[in-house]
Amino acid sequence: MNMLSEAKGLMAFWADIDADYLLRYQEWHTCEHVPERVSIPGFLRGRRYRVADGSPHFLMMYETRTPDVLASDAYLAALNAPTDWTREALTHFRNPSRNIYRQVATAGIEGAFAAPWLTSLRFNRPGNLDGSKWVSAIADRQGILRAQLWEVDEQVSGIQTSERKIYGGGPGEQQYLLLVEAETPGGCGSDALDFADALMPEVAERRNQILGSYWLEAHHNAPTTQETR
Repeated sequence: MNMLSEAKGLMAFWADIDADYLLRYQEWHTCEHVPERVSIPGFLRGRRYRVADGSPHFLMMYETRTPDVLASDAYLAALNAPTDWTREALTHFRNPSRNIYRQVATAGIEGAFAAPWLTSLRFNRPGNLDGSKWVSAIADRQGILRAQLWEVDEQVSGIQTSERKIYGGGPGEQQYLLLVEAETPGGCGSDALDFADALMPEVAERRNQILGSYWLEAHHNAPTTQETR
């Protein structure tokens, strides 16, 4: 079984990085930070996507077995004891937004590799959102690997930590996150927003919506021994 298909929790972090620190940030995130995080029990994978055009520069993501993993003693211990390199790197984050999510619906396939292209759409709508038919319709489009709908876990997202005190950001205002994974850049480009509006008119109010298209820059799976715990 693909252990990544079991992911029910997600941490997503959008941020710009100071231009003069960009290479140092990439070195830190790829070589120290992601390996450290995916070694925590319950973590399945860490990914970093770089914006195709515009801002924020990066979308950093961790998939976990459940949202509770992202409030676990082991994870909070790491957040409250950042390494010296982490303390340095976080001072170069700009316009940070970090949320913890629980999965609402998913459709499509994980694929043999981490998705090379990703569109993220953050939005609000009144009432509860099932979304099963919605994400299935998106996943059925040509070139789409998988579509996932996530809802913010407000309680976990709001936990204050030592790391947060450094970068100064908090949760975003949007309740929902749509992630669309694709094989090619044309598979999930900017038309995702129009397609979402057509499928669910209640999402059509674009105030506070945030759309981004990204390409995969780095990823680490959890160690095999960690995945089978």
